[in-house]
Amino acid sequence: MKTSPRRTSFASVKLSLLTGAALASLCAGTVAAQTVPTLGADGLPPGAIYLEAETILRDDPKARTTATGGVEARYDNRNLRADSLVYDEGQGLLEAANVEILNPDGSVEFAREIVLDDQMRAGVARGFSARLPQNVKLAAASAVRRNENINELNRAIYTPCDICADNESKAPTWSIQADKVVQDRERQLIYYRHAVFRLFGTPVFYLPLFWHPDPQAERKSGLLMPDISASDRRGFSYEQPYLFVLSDYSDLTLSPQINAKVEPFLNARYRKRFYSGEIDVRGGYTYAEDFDSFGQFGDATSRSYILARGAFAIDEHWDWGFTAERVSDRLLFDKYEIGDVYQSRGPYIADDRRLISQVYAIRQDERSYLSAAAFDIQGLRPGDDDRTFPTVAPLIEGRWTPDVRLAGGRLRLQANAVALERDLSPTSTAALRVPGLDSRRVVAQADWRRTFTTPAGLRLEPFVNLRGDAYSLGDVPSEGFGSRTTTRGMATAGADVSWPFYRRFNNMTAVLEPLIQVSASPRPHQIQVGVDANGAPTYLDEDSLAFEFDETNLLMTDRFPGYDLMEGGLRASVAARANLLWDDGRRATVLVGRSFRDREEQAFPERTGLRDTQSDWIVAAQAQPIRGISAFGRARLDADTLEVRRAETGANVSLGRGSGFFRYLWDDLDINGVKRENLDVGGEVFLTQNWGVTAYGNRDMVQNGWVVRDIGVVYRDECTRIEVIYRREDTVVGRLGPSESVAVRLTLATLGEPIYAN
Repeated sequence: MKTSPRRTSFASVKLSLLTGAALASLCAGTVAAQTVPTLGADGLPPGAIYLEAETILRDDPKARTTATGGVEARYDNRNLRADSLVYDEGQGLLEAANVEILNPDGSVEFAREIVLDDQMRAGVARGFSARLPQNVKLAAASAVRRNENINELNRAIYTPCDICADNESKAPTWSIQADKVVQDRERQLIYYRHAVFRLFGTPVFYLPLFWHPDPQAERKSGLLMPDISASDRRGFSYEQPYLFVLSDYSDLTLSPQINAKVEPFLNARYRKRFYSGEIDVRGGYTYAEDFDSFGQFGDATSRSYILARGAFAIDEHWDWGFTAERVSDRLLFDKYEIGDVYQSRGPYIADDRRLISQVYAIRQDERSYLSAAAFDIQGLRPGDDDRTFPTVAPLIEGRWTPDVRLAGGRLRLQANAVALERDLSPTSTAALRVPGLDSRRVVAQADWRRTFTTPAGLRLEPFVNLRGDAYSLGDVPSEGFGSRTTTRGMATAGADVSWPFYRRFNNMTAVLEPLIQVSASPRPHQIQVGVDANGAPTYLDEDSLAFEFDETNLLMTDRFPGYDLMEGGLRASVAARANLLWDDGRRATVLVGRSFRDREEQAFPERTGLRDTQSDWIVAAQAQPIRGISAFGRARLDADTLEVRRAETGANVSLGRGSGFFRYLWDDLDINGVKRENLDVGGEVFLTQNWGVTAYGNRDMVQNGWVVRDIGVVYRDECTRIEVIYRREDTVVGRLGPSESVAVRLTLATLGEPIYAN
């Protein structure tokens, strides 16, 4: 039989038999829904093939179908397109020329000639190629498809990079060529025999056997991208991570670091997800001598670190967790260039170059918060002595806002309890071991606030605060290192006032807002614990040491973040804030203000700018002048001379050709009582679409030297990012001395982190 209209379509004998059975059942009075087979997503019954072509020849005696011209076949959610097709139903074979197969997972396969079984799941192809998810391409002289999970390619090439069809001489950025490539979709692996890795078409290295996860695999065991560097401290260094996928919910990464000048170092990371949470444990170990920029010294010993965290949900309101952070050597992270160390792993955060171990439980809902925790700190800064750091156990905090209005306002109840113990005083010396102050504290507080807004836009917020404290102190210097118990209370009343004025211009809105806070309370009872070297009294201040007076707390009733220092007396804060808002998204904000009090407060450190009756001036500004650029600045100016006491400024830039940032900090007296001036700057700029330069620097202007300087060259495209970075670390007190290093960072799509090029 021959049919040759413009286009003819029909289903194979399998479909014809099914249709015939359905018609017979209908004639016999059988309900159609019980006989007609269920249709698949492609509109076909199970086992049916749909065929469409310009010309179709059907040989019924031989059960052979020949189709030519724009052939399209569908089976089991697969589409086959070809110039010609021969289907031998008796042998269950399908032959086609110039073939394109679209699979259900979105992958596409091409072949010059192909022979498949009647389910299009196994066969042989010549001139084969495939485009897989994540832009991965495979090509081979011939291919054998064993089943729907196994593909074997001979004389093959693998690459996720773009290939230029108009310029065959242009090689992909990177590729892997092999005598044989096997794609195992069930195991989600791709194997190579006699593999050659090419970079820009040039052979880089050869492996007799190599494998990596299938690009479609979400998680699979295998090698990750190595970290390669060379420095005058460790010599040539090669770190090769290997990921072990232990289960659907856990994995282990081992990263041995091999060094030319010093002993190897083993890093490891274990992660596991549970029904209620997860744990993440990092660690490292070596048995080695100590070393710095000038060589090795000392006896060999075990050196290690651990950085671990866990977080779990008990129910919809309760969570608990822990962190464990410890290192055997103060400079171990610097020596072996271990990154991502000083990160937030729990609710309590230590300062930079300090580690915190904690355990905590938190309950939170819409109206209440309760937490209980215990933690201690390991210091890695020069001069740090862990015996002077307190062990905090327990620390309990609670807040509750009743679902009632009291005199038309919001009521909030708060409580805090903490116990701190330390071995030595921070002022202790090797010759004079002064015991450390121990303290235990309970605080109860009630806060009421109400808001009134007049038709003219004036906003008035009266507030009342009641607070009571109880302290138990041990090893108090002013008591001959004895103990003492004391209580105190405070009542504060006041109001916040603001009145914004705005004016509309052509393409901009300007808002000017005066801000005022006035408050009154009795004189505070500060807790004296000793005297300094000059005979001046010293006061208890365990929880506000890192306090900085700036625009964020200018209009707070009690500016100190902790409870030990207390504000009282008659006081007022005044500020003015101006906002410029352009219709196209640009904006700028400026704030200027200061505070006043009726009497000096000697308990406040002089560096805070709050001790005198008139505080230092606070100035802050931020702006987004154009899309992709933002800047900020804040400063504290001396109340009398307007000299800069503390200043911080910075900017972020993100434009089409690159991005960058800078941060500058000036502090004439930081929390350690020393001057601090620091510049932090970095960024990258792409001179062409693919090539760019990157730089980073951190300069200590007090010591008049660069702490670290990086400069590098970057290449990137849709499948590759290559960085060659030169680093210079200068001498800084307490560190390892000067050092130079060169690092190569290579990231390949499907073999490392994803690459996204602009």
